[in-house]
Order: sequence, then C-alpha cells, then structure tokens
Amino acid sequence: MPPGFSLQDFWFLLPELVLTGGALLLLGVDLMTPRDRQGVLAWVAIGVLAATAAAMAPIASANVTVSRGLIAVDGFAFFFKAVFLLSAAITILMSARYLKVEGARAGEYYFLILCATLGMMFMAGGIDLITIFIGLETMAVSFYILAGYIKPDRRSNEAAVKYFLLGAFSLGILLYGMSLLYGLSGSTHLRTIATELATGGGGLMLVLAVVLVVAGVGFKIAAVPFHMWAPDVYEGAPTPVTAFLSVGSKAASFAMLLRIFFEGLPAFGTSGLGVMFGAPLGWTTFFYILAVVTMTVGNLAALTQSNMKRLLAYSSIAHAGYLLIGIVAATPRGVIATLIYLFVYAFMQLGAFAIVVMLRRDDQVGDELKDLSGLVFRRPGVAFAMLLFMLSLGGIPPTAGFMGKFWLFGAAIESGYVWLAVIGVLNSAISLYYYVRVVVFMWIKEETVGSAIALAPGIAVALAIAVAGTLLLGIYPAPLFTFAEESAAALGRAGAALATFR
Repeated sequence: MPPGFSLQDFWFLLPELVLTGGALLLLGVDLMTPRDRQGVLAWVAIGVLAATAAAMAPIASANVTVSRGLIAVDGFAFFFKAVFLLSAAITILMSARYLKVEGARAGEYYFLILCATLGMMFMAGGIDLITIFIGLETMAVSFYILAGYIKPDRRSNEAAVKYFLLGAFSLGILLYGMSLLYGLSGSTHLRTIATELATGGGGLMLVLAVVLVVAGVGFKIAAVPFHMWAPDVYEGAPTPVTAFLSVGSKAASFAMLLRIFFEGLPAFGTSGLGVMFGAPLGWTTFFYILAVVTMTVGNLAALTQSNMKRLLAYSSIAHAGYLLIGIVAATPRGVIATLIYLFVYAFMQLGAFAIVVMLRRDDQVGDELKDLSGLVFRRPGVAFAMLLFMLSLGGIPPTAGFMGKFWLFGAAIESGYVWLAVIGVLNSAISLYYYVRVVVFMWIKEETVGSAIALAPGIAVALAIAVAGTLLLGIYPAPLFTFAEESAAALGRAGAALATFR
C-alpha cells in the first residue's frame, strides 16, 4: 500500500463509493428499461441517494483526514453533503414528469445529477487544492451537459454553450490564483498553505493570488460582476437543472470558499494583504464589496423581469450577496449563519422551481409570470405553497428565510459591520416588490387559458418536503442551529481558523 494510505480510508469514503457505484448501476438499469417505463429510473436514483445517506450515518461524528490528507471527513463536510443529497433528491422528484413532457431520456439525466452530486461532495471535503479542483470539474462538466440536455430546444443549447465558455474562462482564473498560492507556499494542501504564509511575505503576488481566487469563486456563486452567465443559463437550461444549479452548485461553491479562505488563508482575513484607503486590507474587504454590489444589482435587476426563471436567477444572485455577509463577518457566528442560510435556501428555492416545473405542459412552457395567473383558483394548495416560498425568500416571519437573514444580519452587527447589515435589510425590502408581484399574478390576475395543470406525484412530494422545511425551520429552528454550530466548529478546529479573526 502507498505510504499514508490504509484500508480504513475506504470506510470513511464509503458515501462517495456508494454514490459512484450507484450511478454506474443506474446506467445498467437504464439499458434494461423500456422507453415507456423510464419513470422507474427516478426511484432508482432516489434509492442511490438514500443508500449514500445511510453510508454517511456511521461516520457522522468523524473528524479525520483520508487519502494521504487530501480529503477531510468532518462535521463541516457532513453538513454540506446532507444539503447536496437533499437537493439532488428533490430535483429528481420534480424531474420525472418534466422529462416525459420534453421527450428526453431519463437514464443519462439522472446519472449526470448523481455525478454532479459526487463532485459537490468532494468539494465539501477537499482540503487540498487538487481535490477541490477535481470535485469542481466533476460538478461543472455534469452541469455543462445538463444545461443543454433538451437538444431540440435552442435556448437550452445556448445556455450550455454560454455556461461552458464562461465556466472554462473562470476556471482558468481560479487555477491561476491556486498556482500562485502553490508557488508562494510550496504546497497545495490548505493547512500547509496556512502555516507557510502565516509568517508573512508574499507581497503583491499574494494579493494577486487572492484576487484571482476571489474572482474564480465569484463566478461559481454568481456574484456581481461575475454573474453575467446566470440569467441566460437559468432561463435556457431545463427547469429542474436550473433549480439544482441554483442550490447545489451554489452550496458547493460556498463550501469551497469557506475551505480555501478559512482554512488556507485565515491569517489574511482582515489584514495582511496591504492597505486600502488608509485601512488594513484583507480578503474580507473584497467580499464586503462583492456582497454590497451583488445583493443590490441582483435585486434591482429582478424588479423588471417577466420570466419566472430569470426572476429567480436574479433573486439567486441577490441571495449570494446575503450569504457573503456571513463570510465578511469572519467569526464563528458568521460561518454558522452562512450554513443556516444555505440549508433553508435549498427548501424555498427548490420549492419555487418545483411550481415552475409543474406549469410546464404540452401546450405551454410555463415559465412566464403570466402563466401563474389565477393559480389560486386552479390549484389553491400550490398557490399557497408559492406564497410561502416568496415570503421566505423575502425574509418575512415566521418562515425559515426570516431566521436565516436574522442570523446573517446579526453576525454582521456583532462583527461591527452595521452598515452592511443595514444595506442587507434595505435590499430585503426592495426584493419584496418582485416577490409580492408573483403573488399578485397568482391571486389577483385573471386565469390564463390553457390545459389543466396536473400535479404529478413526484412534484407533490417535492413540494411537501419544501413546504415542511420552509415552515418548520422558521417556527422551530433549534435543531438546525445546533447542526450548523457543530459543523462550523469542525471547520474552526481544522486549522484554528476562526480564532485568528476576532
């Protein structure tokens, strides 16, 4: 056996191995499944995700590194893996009927969903730049294909091309920044980088490395001005893929961000990179600017949208700005708030997209605001669910979205960033205009003429899960707070990362 590698590593990597084996099994089942019975593949994919979750249970409290120290199996990775598996399961539930309407094959589609999830899991557990890169590319390549999965649809083809070209460009920027970190520290391991650079030095090269990594990560989370791909890709990609992209990819990118900056560059959070306007410069300064610009531009751009997928795209951009508030706070509470918000965001965003998926019929695309007209008279339960998701995205109590924003703004105030919290609150107020506009179309506008809206079993289950998560985590969030606190503590213990800030 190679030095530093043991058979015990396979035990700690069991979830990833189960997911990989399950994805390959799914392809085999697809070969033996008749075209008219493709619906069974969705339940096979759900079974693979359930088996992966079961494999995670025995190592939930582990705090070790495996594969020669390339992968961390800790509470932080466990938290994000739970988010990824949940998001993938809800996405698959809402996809079965959509694929049938579009006439697309299900086997390769679900295989790519599982592959994207696998890449996300490696991103969350990666404590080496190479591991993070491999996970990132596994996820990205899967999404490039999924974005253009509906081949006859020109919008889908356009989305895939734009996403691929801009994704490749941003990856080059990110890799250039990573290569500079390697050159300055002599290692790709995040904890070694932190140790080597903590003594100072680096100069302009370190500043350039940080700027490039921030830019590369900024593309993945769709932060302004690196957001230009998101509206077009979200609109053109298959709606369930858009939902998974807006939740799973964003969560994985924030996991990567937290690993790189809190474990690899903790000494340069609030200072150490130079001086700007007479004040110490750290990477939190860059994220402060990104947070303000991203939430403001995202919300203002969403005000004029008439396409539901573009509206949710700009909303997703704005929420990336809110999430960056926790990064700027750079405290244990800031990290906890970021984790909490990512978890609750999955429910409300996926729930909203599930309703857009439901509106897709043979005679109607269903992604325009006008397609929601009179929904309360046709599907009152679904209209109530959309009302709940819009209120939660806007941060209105007693929804989970309110609790998430409360923790984010509280973390900013606790760290002394009062104006950042004020800007966040003002942006939340602006966002209520376009969220309420969606509600107006459902409850006040006249009913749109078209075929009856069928509520497929998979979408019904997805909506039930999303509604339950949005309500329960708003009314009784204590278990989530505890879960997030334990996960953030694992990140802090890894390199005493959080202790260096305040």
